[in-house]
Amino acid sequence: MTCLWPFMLLTVGRVPLFVLAARRIEEGRRRKLAALGGVGSLGAAAGGGAGGAGPVSTRTGFAGGTTADRVAAVLIIAALVLFAIAMARPQATVALPRVEGTIMLTFDVSGSMAADDVQPTRLDAAKAAAKAIGDRQPPGVVIGVAAFSDGGLSVLAPTSDQASVIQAIDRLGPARGTSVGQGILAALGAIKQAESDNPADYYSNRSPEPTATPAPVAPGSHSDAAIVLFSDGENNERPDPVDAAQVAANEGVRILTIGVGTTAGTTLDLDGFKVQTALDESLLQQVSDLTKGTYAPATSADPGTVYSGLAERLVSRDEAIEITALVAGAGLILLVAGVAISLARAGRMP
Repeated sequence: MTCLWPFMLLTVGRVPLFVLAARRIEEGRRRKLAALGGVGSLGAAAGGGAGGAGPVSTRTGFAGGTTADRVAAVLIIAALVLFAIAMARPQATVALPRVEGTIMLTFDVSGSMAADDVQPTRLDAAKAAAKAIGDRQPPGVVIGVAAFSDGGLSVLAPTSDQASVIQAIDRLGPARGTSVGQGILAALGAIKQAESDNPADYYSNRSPEPTATPAPVAPGSHSDAAIVLFSDGENNERPDPVDAAQVAANEGVRILTIGVGTTAGTTLDLDGFKVQTALDESLLQQVSDLTKGTYAPATSADPGTVYSGLAERLVSRDEAIEITALVAGAGLILLVAGVAISLARAGRMP
């Protein structure tokens, strides 16, 4: 269990002070009664004879008394502790079932994505197309973000929080070389993690734990997950994008490729070097065909087609829920029980 306001747990330390104050008040009450002639004589006077009531106890669990008095005191003290914990807004992690599908927006952030053959740049055009997809995110679909240059990185674990997706997209910027294969593998890893019972929610480029290679399935059969790949298709790093796409095909995950740039291309200045760069549609088409996905240029991509054919499945997610009301309610029950016992025994609160 965790707490949203852990500093409020310090109020638990006030409970012993309350107990000490209650004992002092009770001791003072007994001294006053003793000065008036003692509890016994007052009780006898009140009883008046055989049918009269016996002396009323003036001792409570805070300062001795009967077993019932002590039980009442313990219940009240426990209630005060629970009230103090409730002030810290406790949270508990519970497994909640839900139905969802998974989309991984995977971005080429290599140096060539800074080219301006599409305005304002290829990367900005890719971001705009991705945000249009995020804006149409239907209920039950979670979206994650991955990026690749000469390596692949899971930037944001799949989430239903649209604002987090947009923020992750906005943080992307062009970097170094291009490894389309690394991007595909990073997206596949994020999908596997999202579909596990306890998905991680952190930025990571760590290699996943080794697992047995699953038996190949029919391409496109993993209908509750898909990768949307934004790239100009120029690849100059290992692994071979086709080999990585085959891994996705064997796992049934479709790759929907979005081509960013023009086939005519442009000349890009990279650290003083003039580099000719152009959209490689053939590679992107090959990747999508292999995985039973689709290919479209960024300028004509329809955000709605990303979700067409995306199924949803039942998954279990560990989520933190606030249990302040439960803790406070338990404290109230204990408080009422303690007060009721005290009233029944002594005719007053402790």
